Amino acid sequence: MAGKQLNVLTTLDQAKTQWYHFMAIVIAGMGFFTDAYDLFCISLVSKLLGRLYYTEPNSPNPGSLPPNVSAAVNGVALCGTLAGQLFFGWLGDKLGRKSVYGFTLILMVLCSIASGLSFGHTAKGVIATLCFFRFWLGFGIGGDYPLSATIMSEYANKRTRGAFIAAVFAMQGFGILFGAIVALVVSAGFRNSYPAPSYQDNPAASLVPEADYVWRIILMFGTIPAALTYYWRMKMPETARYTALIARNAKQAAADMSKVLNAEIVEDADRAERDAAGAGNEWGLFSPQFVRRHGLHLLATTSTWFLLDIAFYSQNLFQKDIFSKVGWIPPAKTMNAVEEVFRIARAQALIALCGTIPGYWFTVGFIDIVGRFGIQLMGFFMMTVFMLGLAVPYHHWTTAGHHTGFVVMYAFTFFFANFGPNSTTFIVPAEIFPARLRSTCHGISAAAGKAGAIIGAFGFLYAAQDPHKPEAGYSPGIGIRNALFVLAGTNFLGMIMTLLVPESKGLSLEEISKETVDDEEAA
Repeated sequence: MAGKQLNVLTTLDQAKTQWYHFMAIVIAGMGFFTDAYDLFCISLVSKLLGRLYYTEPNSPNPGSLPPNVSAAVNGVALCGTLAGQLFFGWLGDKLGRKSVYGFTLILMVLCSIASGLSFGHTAKGVIATLCFFRFWLGFGIGGDYPLSATIMSEYANKRTRGAFIAAVFAMQGFGILFGAIVALVVSAGFRNSYPAPSYQDNPAASLVPEADYVWRIILMFGTIPAALTYYWRMKMPETARYTALIARNAKQAAADMSKVLNAEIVEDADRAERDAAGAGNEWGLFSPQFVRRHGLHLLATTSTWFLLDIAFYSQNLFQKDIFSKVGWIPPAKTMNAVEEVFRIARAQALIALCGTIPGYWFTVGFIDIVGRFGIQLMGFFMMTVFMLGLAVPYHHWTTAGHHTGFVVMYAFTFFFANFGPNSTTFIVPAEIFPARLRSTCHGISAAAGKAGAIIGAFGFLYAAQDPHKPEAGYSPGIGIRNALFVLAGTNFLGMIMTLLVPESKGLSLEEISKETVDDEEAA
């Protein structure tokens, strides 16, 4: 039979929005701010790395990262993130959300600084060191996904829970924008302090030695906001749902939340112990009960996140290449090294301002009105439409005078990714699974997403190559137009798999997961 919900959990579900909710959003959100900064800032400096370490004397074009090096630099942090999501997701359910929350932040800060200090006497040495530290940076970032989502979902009230989790995730948009702004400021400063001719005018003089500091400063700068929130992460109490339902100390949970909510919460310790030991509270991830109750849910969250990230990360990490090919950024040889960083950062900042950030905050505003299912279905559908809108008349977009139209359409795909599945795939796994498996299942879902991101990051790099004139070192691909058709197809599949996603709007976490009822009642 179903047990009555604990007083402390009922109080949390019905609490009015207050200061501690906003503090939790900022504390958890600054981790995501740093996550996005660190994951996506590499796309701002990878062309500069190619010029610095792979320019051939007497070549008509500036150096670029060889295919295997480019794939490693862009993809190694994603591999670390996948591993971190699985490990810290599991650890969050075993040791508690708060216990490992501070460690992920320390790891991010240290590895971000170390990435900027990558050393070596040769290009191979510098890139190998950079990849090593970016893997462990990604490992720390991976931990932030399940922990931040779970903490926010367990702190929030049921009326505005979706908006609070979405607001944490929306900090990614500001992280991407901040990365572009830092790159703009740093490159503008170096460009004015160390003027240089374009590569075609003077190849040697176009690359000033001081340019080596540019990418290092950009990689390290994102640690500052995250480091400032470490103290408040450590001051947060453990979530009431972990303390009451997993650690089975409802009295401590009530005491912790009484301080947070500034309200007296009284819990019957004997009844709480009986409820915690009640029906449906012992089975694990690999049990038949989990498969019956949540097998389809886990399939839905993993598959939709996987399909989304193939498109989302291939767009984000390689937008500089797309902008170059449609003529929005001039040919590399017509600029010096630092100027190229400035132009790429400016383009990324415009996309973030016009498409990425508004999409995140539309989700915050509408998710508890429209619901998770509706926003995700609509987002995948619109991404499919705009991808086809880019791909079908691709030759029209690449002709002179139509580049702005391409960028507008491209920005709309980002808008509907973020006002759609990029936000909802993060929110839903934090709500629909039982407390003792919530962080683990979110980590599994997020790791499936990162597997998609790795396919997007590595696959798009090769697939988008011109079938007749591939870049140096690359095999002929299917071209950007056909790659966009493939991405439209993955978005359409995501829309189909969304039909398996349950709606969690307005329900308590215990109602959604049915963790306090036996198998008969759950069925």
